[in-house]
Amino acid sequence: MKLLLLLFFVIPLFAKAQQADILIRNGKILDGTGNSWYYADVAVKDGKIIAIGKLTNYTATKTLDAKGLIVAPGFIDVHTHCEGDEKKNPQATNFLLDGVTTVVTGNCGSSNTNLANYFTLLDSIKLSINIASLVGHNDVRKAIIGTAMRDPTEAEMQQMEGIVNQAMKDGAVGLSTGLIYIPGTYSKTEEVVRLAKVAAQYGGVYASHIRDEADSVAEAIAEAIQIGRAANMPVEISHFKLSGQQNWGRSKQTIAIIEAARKEGLDVTIDQYPYTASSTNLGTLMPDWVMADGQDSINARLNNPAIKQQVAVILLKKLAKRKLKNFSYPVVAYFKADTTYNGKSIEQVNILKGKKHTAREEAFTVMEMVQQGGAQMVFHGMGDEDVKRIMQYPFNMFASDASIRQFGVGAPHPRGYGTNARVLAKYVREEQVISLEEAIRRMTSLPAQKFQLKNRGLLLEGYAADIVIFNEATVKDQSTYEQPHQYATGFKYVLVNGAIVIDNEQHNGTRSGMVLRKAL
Repeated sequence: MKLLLLLFFVIPLFAKAQQADILIRNGKILDGTGNSWYYADVAVKDGKIIAIGKLTNYTATKTLDAKGLIVAPGFIDVHTHCEGDEKKNPQATNFLLDGVTTVVTGNCGSSNTNLANYFTLLDSIKLSINIASLVGHNDVRKAIIGTAMRDPTEAEMQQMEGIVNQAMKDGAVGLSTGLIYIPGTYSKTEEVVRLAKVAAQYGGVYASHIRDEADSVAEAIAEAIQIGRAANMPVEISHFKLSGQQNWGRSKQTIAIIEAARKEGLDVTIDQYPYTASSTNLGTLMPDWVMADGQDSINARLNNPAIKQQVAVILLKKLAKRKLKNFSYPVVAYFKADTTYNGKSIEQVNILKGKKHTAREEAFTVMEMVQQGGAQMVFHGMGDEDVKRIMQYPFNMFASDASIRQFGVGAPHPRGYGTNARVLAKYVREEQVISLEEAIRRMTSLPAQKFQLKNRGLLLEGYAADIVIFNEATVKDQSTYEQPHQYATGFKYVLVNGAIVIDNEQHNGTRSGMVLRKAL
């Protein structure tokens, strides 16, 4: 009997070591739930997390020492625009060096309408990040009636519903709208509701760039909530903000609208980038009716002297609302017709063109640039107190509203390089607006839950091994408006589906990302 007891205690000491592909040792675990950190090891095998704890009985092909570092789930960016950039830079380094392992594209109503073909393309490209997609209302509408400023006929409406239905079958995670953009701005609420109901049948999310983010923001939020209510589906309000100096401080009101909807039982959440400038196309400054029916029609209207004067008056009224004397707040990110304008404000462009230094002349410069095909812009005009107040709302997640960057091209918004690093450095470490645990929850499990990204967003056994390992004391965004092409620092290792992609803060060329098709 004594011998049996001795064997009972001794045999485990000589048990065969468990084998992993990668072993992360000595890290401070932030598992994505919002709970406090704890020390543990993480074992990864075949793309999955197989064990978390004191793993003394594990060996691995590769061991990463995470002493003094945070180990967290890979970040999920729910608002991106990757279409067209995947081939140009499949490594997606700007996202990975900001801790992002998964993105949701197809936002603001802009997506591929044939998602089966798009996903097949992505499978063949093999990105370094995971990617899911919404189906975009603007492109669905454009496929059927172009940029016409009218309602669709019933037959056209049914065609649009058919496109959304097929996209959801092909794995879209929901429907997006860009109701500030052409042609989405021409649609009535009822049109969007009908398409949302189709996406809702498949458990999709309604993600909206709402109709206005400035003076009529409250009404625009209410419309998004109304669409979610009517379609019986979750709502995500994109890049939640208050635009224009005249609206600073209204975040108390807008957050209250979201909270009232949640108390009603509606699943409404928001996302945000941690900057006081936005970025979109120059055409958003123009009246909607000017931008209808394609570039030739736009040019014809703006060649009409009477229309040109009318538009100038509208643009000057917009400027006056912001209590500004010049168009210094819109800065060119990328102007294909003349890249020497990149990085310069409309005011500066106007001076470069040798025109009078007046707001009226600047308005005409805007119109001339629109006639030359428009430009991607950075618009300065949000208040930092609103940014902080929105950040503190627990049902808000962080999103870059960015593309896969081509390093050195144009003068893009810095959010494409530093969204998460900026939250962790400025708003967590320096200003303590939110806690580290809460920030990680908003970057991981909250977006995974909202967009139904199965087995992602948490450090749990059996979950996909999307993991970031970073230094909470040094992580920092380096990208600025003046010098945007700078990668964030502090993310030492990043794993995507169990493969090391960022090794000692350098992309190693691995492309282990997957297309995340929504399961039916």
